[in-house]
Amino acid sequence: MTELKGSQRKFLRGLAHNLNPAAYVGQKGITEQLIEEINQALDASELIKVKFVDYKDKDVKKALSDEITKAVNAHLAGMVGHVIILYRQHKDTAKRLIKLPK
Repeated sequence: MTELKGSQRKFLRGLAHNLNPAAYVGQKGITEQLIEEINQALDASELIKVKFVDYKDKDVKKALSDEITKAVNAHLAGMVGHVIILYRQHKDTAKRLIKLPK
């Protein structure tokens, strides 16, 4: 996948506005179970939110966000407060729910 453009990230943030978090990062940090949960949620809906419960420092959240996006092969569409928005296009073109603007 190519890197998302600014307009595409903005479009995805708008779509994610009404979503509830699909996964929560707690005091245990990033675990195999968390990665599996995020992978399943991305396979089901392509666009999800992940909330940081026990991490308040922006630099720590950024580092964890980068680690999560690499582990699940997704794009970071945005970070708002303690929530990140992840996007991963479905592998099957017939099952793709989101059409990104050019």
